[in-house]
Amino acid sequence: MRGAVFGSVQSPVVRRGVVAALATASLVLSAACSPGGEENPSGTGTTASPTASPSSGSPAPSASSDLPPAKGSAKVVSTLTEGLESPWGLTALPGGDLLVASRDEGTIHRIDGENGKRTLLGSVPGVSPAGEGGLLGLAVPSTFGADQWVYAYFTTASDNRIVRMQYDEKRPAGQQLGAPDTILRGIPKGTVHNGGRIAFGPDKMLYAGTGEVGDTGLAQDKESLGGKILRMTPDGEPVHGNPEADSVVYSYGHRNVQGLAWDDKKRLWAAEFGQNTWDELNLIEPGGNYGWPEVEGEGGEDGFIDPVAQWKTSEASPSGIAFAEGSIWMAGLRGERLWRIPLSGDADKEPLADPQAFLEEEHGRLRTVVSAGGDRLWLVTSNTDGRGEPKPGDDRILLVDVG
Repeated sequence: MRGAVFGSVQSPVVRRGVVAALATASLVLSAACSPGGEENPSGTGTTASPTASPSSGSPAPSASSDLPPAKGSAKVVSTLTEGLESPWGLTALPGGDLLVASRDEGTIHRIDGENGKRTLLGSVPGVSPAGEGGLLGLAVPSTFGADQWVYAYFTTASDNRIVRMQYDEKRPAGQQLGAPDTILRGIPKGTVHNGGRIAFGPDKMLYAGTGEVGDTGLAQDKESLGGKILRMTPDGEPVHGNPEADSVVYSYGHRNVQGLAWDDKKRLWAAEFGQNTWDELNLIEPGGNYGWPEVEGEGGEDGFIDPVAQWKTSEASPSGIAFAEGSIWMAGLRGERLWRIPLSGDADKEPLADPQAFLEEEHGRLRTVVSAGGDRLWLVTSNTDGRGEPKPGDDRILLVDVG
């Protein structure tokens, strides 16, 4: 059924507190990297089956008006634009228009936020698309109105890197991007696990999620930029307050981070692909070790931070996330659904209630989700990326009402 789905808790979701028997049974599931998933298997990192204890169920919702309801809703209200080719990065401009990146074509378009009219800014020089690599994340700083910088994360012939380009909308269409100014280079590249999401945080610093490109050892190597969340100044320099004063590495032990978002408490959340068993939603702590490749999902092991929520890889393969109406909203590729994770506030990292799935198999693979303000989200489909089954009109940017 298209449209709204209300109050339907999806029982296959696995998070802290489910019985251990379910954890054991899920090990036989096919990998997230299998055909139809987001990535192909690479590396032979060990995985640990999460240990769990029986629970009487989800915590009862608080009566606080600051907390979201235990059950929510999501309804697609319109299609802003369609016919996009391999869309990946999406960012909002002041005034409500959007910029969208094509991973495989290496182009950036501006989309009118009211009527969906599309204007080509230009192609990004140096993009070398292959597999999961190409032109990936986009971001604009809070100072965009003054400096007109557009930031992009992309794969070259030798690495993944982050650049910024000045945007001049007065120039002819297709010629509106200035030459790339590289602010960070040397992020490992591969045909899989390139990460790619970038976003400016409440502190006005630039954050980036990277992957370990199939070389699992990079995730635990603090000298490598692979398998990390990075934090840097808008010029690409390490930030005062980072775990290491001379490093942009903010957290490590990640497999492939493609979702970054902050809640109303300014806490950083990240979505991450698992390998064979568990996809993750993590609450990020500076200097935290999130376990890969020693642990996949909840391991309960000293020295590693467990995810706040986890999913079977067939139900998620998460990419972008956004915060709205007290919840994290997570786009699923292989899972072909939009997940809602209601947050319980500062005192407790646990979700307020079990995550819910919406729009299941209605629009195919879902790549990116961005707040449209208030109770609305922009949602980008990803059926033309070589792993989906495109239908007429794919790919699309959808406007979703949530609650």
